Amino acid sequence: MSTESALKSAQAALSLKERAGAPVTLLDGGAEAYPRMLAAIASATRRVHLEVYTFEREGVGSSFLAALTAAAQRGVEVKVIIDGWGSMGESGAIQRTLRAAGAKVRVYNPLTSIFTGRAWRNHRKILLVDERVAFIGGINIGDDYRGGDGEPGWADLVLELEGDICAQLGAKLHAGRVELASGPVRVLLSGFGGGRRLRQRYLEAIAKAKTQVFLAHAYFLPDRGFMRALNRAAKRGVSVHLLLAGRSDVVFARAATMRLYRYFLRGGVHIHEWTASTLHAKAAVVDGRRLLVGSFNLDPLSLVNLETLVDVEDDGVAAQAMAWLDKHVRGARPITLGDCQRTGLQAWLLDILGLAGARMAEAFASFIGRKRLR
Repeated sequence: MSTESALKSAQAALSLKERAGAPVTLLDGGAEAYPRMLAAIASATRRVHLEVYTFEREGVGSSFLAALTAAAQRGVEVKVIIDGWGSMGESGAIQRTLRAAGAKVRVYNPLTSIFTGRAWRNHRKILLVDERVAFIGGINIGDDYRGGDGEPGWADLVLELEGDICAQLGAKLHAGRVELASGPVRVLLSGFGGGRRLRQRYLEAIAKAKTQVFLAHAYFLPDRGFMRALNRAAKRGVSVHLLLAGRSDVVFARAATMRLYRYFLRGGVHIHEWTASTLHAKAAVVDGRRLLVGSFNLDPLSLVNLETLVDVEDDGVAAQAMAWLDKHVRGARPITLGDCQRTGLQAWLLDILGLAGARMAEAFASFIGRKRLR
């Protein structure tokens, strides 16, 4: 599909959304989100703000570059922030292309910044257009998130927001640590203090749960306090389910997570592994009425990176999320204690290497945290 036809299709999708008038819409990965995001950029009249960890130039990335370039050339204020690590190898060409059209581009903490101790990342995924519509979730810009040629895209979620919350977001994008509220929607941005407030929002939701907690997390490496919170919920009769990655794009990430399986299973927590594609979601549904979704991972690094979290208390939106979770659980592999029995070599690979991966992540996050507080 050409860039022009893709933009026309996206504009049609957006017009349907506008007629529906819903302030919050849950989108299933890049396949659903990209057309709406491109349509929003194509319809921009004043301002486009994009923050993303990974921006690939090829494939769908070329459509985004074309849409952003066209917006800048027609006089829209376009600002793009990409992460120096997440977009390594792409950032130079992206800067040249967009700046030539009049857009502002910032590479957040390039690789060379590690020598000055600035190793934390901008892990946010935000598209805000005209303070009218915003997209916040877990997807980056790349073909992995939409799939193709019979292959499913990475399993992920995005929230499309409209209304007053978007105007608030536009006014506070550069204010550091922020919590915004409009009706049932809360948007949290972690600032210089990192993501501990976002973690706390999860813990508060789990502590209040009465019937069910359902988490889908790609890089699941919670601290002991978080682990105990989940097991306590299970012991008081809450049905606790974890949808986790059966395959990962990060070396040792799955091994580090699998070390925790026996603890959770013995505590009454249900575990399901998604293997049909890479799981990249960072989401939770509590009691069928509250949804948490964003870029925030339950791992040490998200505690020190710049992250986003949207907290929505709405039965309809939570029901959409539960339908997504149910679909993925039906296609996932249930994990039992029997699956945790391993040979000596397997135990070494999973426990030793997994522990090493976990400790490296914790040590790196601690190093970053100390540098940020200086």
